[in-house]
Amino acid sequence: MKVNVISRSTDEYTKERSQDLQRVFRNFDPSIRTQEKAVEYVRACNAAKLEKIFARPFVGAMDGHIDSISCMAKNPNHLTRIFSGSMDGDIRLWDIASRRTVCQFPGHQGAVQGLAVSTDGRVLVSCGTDSTVRLWGVPVSTLLEEDVSSDKSAPLETYVWKNAFRAVDHQWNFDRFATGGAGVDIWNHNRSAPEQSFEWGTDTVVSIKFNPGQPDILATSASDRSIAIYDLRMGKPAAKFIMRTRTNSISWNPMEPINFTAANEDSNCYSFDSRKLNEAKCVHKDHVSAVMDIDYSPTGREFVTGSYDRTVRIFQYNGGHSREIYHTKRMQRVFCVKFSCDASYVISGSDDTNLRLWKAKASEQLGVLLPREQKKHEYNEAVKNRYKHLPEVKRIVRHRHLPKPVYKAAATLREMTESRRKKHEKRKAHSAPGSVIEEPLRKRKIIKVE
Repeated sequence: MKVNVISRSTDEYTKERSQDLQRVFRNFDPSIRTQEKAVEYVRACNAAKLEKIFARPFVGAMDGHIDSISCMAKNPNHLTRIFSGSMDGDIRLWDIASRRTVCQFPGHQGAVQGLAVSTDGRVLVSCGTDSTVRLWGVPVSTLLEEDVSSDKSAPLETYVWKNAFRAVDHQWNFDRFATGGAGVDIWNHNRSAPEQSFEWGTDTVVSIKFNPGQPDILATSASDRSIAIYDLRMGKPAAKFIMRTRTNSISWNPMEPINFTAANEDSNCYSFDSRKLNEAKCVHKDHVSAVMDIDYSPTGREFVTGSYDRTVRIFQYNGGHSREIYHTKRMQRVFCVKFSCDASYVISGSDDTNLRLWKAKASEQLGVLLPREQKKHEYNEAVKNRYKHLPEVKRIVRHRHLPKPVYKAAATLREMTESRRKKHEKRKAHSAPGSVIEEPLRKRKIIKVE
């Protein structure tokens, strides 16, 4: 005869210390827990609502400039340091943790149009409308002694050239940097004249970026609506295509260096595969005015954009619409944006002379989290992700309050798009079959590939 006996050891449920949590044993058999999905759905709704309640993305503003901020650069060797340049020629080094100026670099006689930092973080390159390129030594802070605010009045080198400059970027792991203006010039730290110069019948080059995976490849955009890719090993341009509107900035995906995203004047961003330039991989919509700057997160999973419509948006790398929008009443036209080196923060520089620090995740809790808090956050994210397709959860997660001008402009854009679609449908219906060619937006915006 068999006898089933329920037995349990006191060690399994007795607390070792008075501060310990009482262990609770649960039976996860779905036939016993008939309301499990309903309970999880309610938890998902509550988690989405709590995320909205605790969404406080704005951390603080850094003021000190007396003119519009035109460009920024991260220090890849220092997590909390960022450089900014303004239209009056002032360059500042900021400490993000304390939100104060660490150092100033005076010298430019006109607007600073480009900043770049060497890979080791020791040399800052600046260029501007005064037709000069300046190399500055970056102050090194130690753990024992914090830097005091100081002025590095003398640059290491000053190179004077024929034309004004609009952009600069430093090559990864080498002593070369590229400037954009009337053409593309490749410079060396130790030479006062360019090593190489490229021209491809373009107008002014407005942005320039080196590829993080292949240091000899760089992409440029020009005011004649063209985007070109150059290979320094070939000594000549590699590829070029022309879009319908101008591209203001370019950023390579650091995790997939064959892909780059272009911030365009038509309020959209376009992601391209550098091996297939006749169509965009993805079109990122939501801005209602020209996109001025773009920067990828170090993770490569998302990027941040700043626009003339006075908003900052965060997009997934493969998402058609933004997952987040940041704005304040005082923030004016955003000219430059950057992700922090740890992907936790976003820094924006705007027309109102301020740098603003935002959290990359609006409801993220700052500071050290207890293990229980961390598990709770992870659980909330998991249930939200599980029920994100259901209407109520989807509505709460997507909802954002927009400034009235942005809201009205978005409605106008939707109306214009719908009107164009109806017009195209009518033209197609009243034309001979096959005479009206229908192209997707990804191809329609590209005029010619060379």
